[in-house]
Amino acid sequence: MNRLVGATSPYLLQHAGNPVDWWEWGEEAFAAARERDVPLLISVGYSACHWCHVMAHESFEDEATARMMNDKFVNVKVDREERPDVDAVYMGATQAMTGHGGWPMTVFATPDGHPFYTGTYFPRAQFQRLLHGISQAWLNDRPAVLAQGVNVVEALNERAGLPSGPLPSRDTLAAAVRDLANTFDAARGGFGGAPKFPPSMVLEFLLRAGTADALAMAEKTLDAMARGGIYDQLGGGFARYSVDAEWIVPHFEKMLYDNALLLRVYTHWWRATGSVLAKRIALETADWLLREMRTPDGGFASALDADSEGKEGQFYVWTPDQLREVLGDEDGTWAATVFDVSGTFEHGTSVLQLPVDPDDRFERVRNALLAARGERVRPGRDDKVVAGWNGLAIAALAETGALFDRPDLVDAAKSAAELLIDLHVTKNPHKPIDSRDGHSPEETSAESTGVWLLRTSLGGHAGRNSGVLEDYADLAEGLIALYGVTGETRWFESAGELLESVLERFGDGDGGFFDTADDGERLFQRPQDPTDNATPSGQFAAAGALLSYAALSGSTRHREAAEAALGAVSVLAAKYARFAGWGLAVAQAALDGPIEVAIVGPPDDLRAKQLHRTALMSTVPGLVVAWGNGDETVPLLRGRGTINGEPAAYVCRQFACRLPVTTPSALKNELSQTT
Repeated sequence: MNRLVGATSPYLLQHAGNPVDWWEWGEEAFAAARERDVPLLISVGYSACHWCHVMAHESFEDEATARMMNDKFVNVKVDREERPDVDAVYMGATQAMTGHGGWPMTVFATPDGHPFYTGTYFPRAQFQRLLHGISQAWLNDRPAVLAQGVNVVEALNERAGLPSGPLPSRDTLAAAVRDLANTFDAARGGFGGAPKFPPSMVLEFLLRAGTADALAMAEKTLDAMARGGIYDQLGGGFARYSVDAEWIVPHFEKMLYDNALLLRVYTHWWRATGSVLAKRIALETADWLLREMRTPDGGFASALDADSEGKEGQFYVWTPDQLREVLGDEDGTWAATVFDVSGTFEHGTSVLQLPVDPDDRFERVRNALLAARGERVRPGRDDKVVAGWNGLAIAALAETGALFDRPDLVDAAKSAAELLIDLHVTKNPHKPIDSRDGHSPEETSAESTGVWLLRTSLGGHAGRNSGVLEDYADLAEGLIALYGVTGETRWFESAGELLESVLERFGDGDGGFFDTADDGERLFQRPQDPTDNATPSGQFAAAGALLSYAALSGSTRHREAAEAALGAVSVLAAKYARFAGWGLAVAQAALDGPIEVAIVGPPDDLRAKQLHRTALMSTVPGLVVAWGNGDETVPLLRGRGTINGEPAAYVCRQFACRLPVTTPSALKNELSQTT
C-alpha cells in the first residue's frame, strides 16, 4: 500500500501511484522497519529535480524493482524542500561516505536511522544489484552493517560544531574581496568553472562593498547572466544553474529562491548604478514571479520543473525553422541572429541568449514568441508555499515595487506576508492551524513570547513540518523590508515575534545557531551549517534579520546576538568567501551601523513620501527605514517629530541621530556623510 496519497508535498504526490510501498518520513516507518527487521531505504529528492524523475521512471515505476524494494526494505520518500533537516543530515553522510552529493539521494539506514550505505542516482540494473547486495549484507553480515552505521554517526558528530571568531573587521571584508577575485572568471563572469550557479549572496556583498574591484566583479557577472541562456529571454526568470561556464545552457528548473534573491540583487544594482539592463531584468523577473509563481491563496510556489513532455528544456528551446514559422522569414531570420539560435542545445535546438541589446522590433518579436510558446505543454509547478523562500520574495518584491513605483509588487508582497502570518504562524506548537482563519485566542502559550512557524503549506492548508532557522530568519527579513517600504507596524511586530523564537529556541550557547529548534524532531545529528548554499545560511540570515531589527528597536540583545553569529564570517572570509556571501553582506552593514533613517510624517503627505523614497534609494549597506506619524510602536520613531509642521527625516546610527532635515536633497547629503 502506497501511503503518499495524503501527502501535502507535490513531490511526494508524484510518487503516490508508484508500485513501491512508500512511507512518509516519520516514526511509523521506523517502527515498521524494526517490526519487520529490515533496513530503511530513504529516497530524498524534490519536484523540479530532473534526475529524480529519471530514477523514478526507471526504477520506482518498474514492477520488478518495486517488488525488490518492498520485499527487502521499508521505503521512505522525503521531499528535501519540505524536510531540509532530514536532507541535511543524510547529505552530510552521503558526502562523507562518497565524496560527493546530489539528488536523488539514496540512503540505506538501520531501523535507528543510522546510514550505512549512501549514493545518489543509480540506473535500474545497478540499483537492482545494489538492492540485492544490501539485503544480503543485512541478512548475513548484520554486525558489520550496524557497526558501519554507528561509525558514520560518530564520525559526523565529531566533526560537528561551528567555526567562530571575532566580529569581522574591514580588513576581513577586504580579504574576502581578494579571495573572490582569485576564483573570478574575468572573461565570462561568475566564480570558478562549470557548472555555474548564480552567486546571489556574493553579489549582494560585492554591491555593498563599494570598491571598484568589487563592483566590477558584480557587474560582469550580473551582465553575463542576464544575457545568457540561464535567463529566460522571453518570459523572464532565472534557471537553477548553467551546465557550462558561459551561462549558455541552463539546468532548466526555475526555483523561487533563486529568482527572489536575484530580483533583489538586480534591483540593488540598478539603485547603485542606474543600469538600464538591471532595471529591465528586475522588472521582468518580478513580472514572471507574479505571472507564473503566485498561488491562488497569495503565496509563491516553490519551483517549475526542468522537464515537459518527458524532455528537459522542451518548453524553452527553439530551432531556426520554429522561429520562422512563428515570425515569418524576415523576423525569424533576425530573431535567430539576435538570440544566437545556432544549435547550443540538443538535437539542433538552441537556448535563447541575448548577447547584445536588440533594436526596436525586439518587443514585438518577443511577445509573438512568448505567445507561441504559451501553446506548448508547460513544465509542472510545485505549488507548495515554503515560508523562508516566500520571505525572500516578500523582501525582493517590496523593495522592487517601492523603487520602481510598482504598487502591484508591494501589494503582492503584502498578500504573501498575510498568508504566511495567518496560515504558517501559530502561538501553540501542539496545535498547528490548517486554514487561513485558524487562529483563536486560546492557542496562546504562556511559555514563550515567540511563535512557532510551519515550513510549508499547499492549497491553503498548512503542512505538518516545523520551520527551520532559515524560515524564521528569511521571513523576518522579508517582514522588516516590507515594514520599511509600507510603514505598517504589523510587519515589524510579526518580525519581532519570529526573532524572539530564534533567540529562545535555536541558539547553540556559543553565539551560533542550530538549523533546527530545540523542540524539533531529534535526528541522529542536529544540523548546523554556517555556510550559504542556494539560499543564505540560516545563521547568516538570522544575523541579518537580528541586526536590522536591533536597528529599528534599539535592542542590545538582538544586536549582540547578530554580532556573535557573524563570528563565523571571520573564519570563512579569507579562503571560503564564496560560501559566506550573506554573512559578509550583513557584516558590512554591521560595520556601517547599520544606518537608521526615521521618517516622520503622514503617509499621504507628498513631502514625507519624497523623504521616504530618498532613504530607500540610498546605497548605504543594510540601511533600515522607519516611517510613521507619531506612532511609538517602533522605538526608532519615539520622541521624533515634524519640524515646524513639515515632515522630517532623522539619520541615526545605533539611535544616536544627526539633526533632522526636511528636504530630499538635505537627506541625501546627510546619508552621504555616513560613509
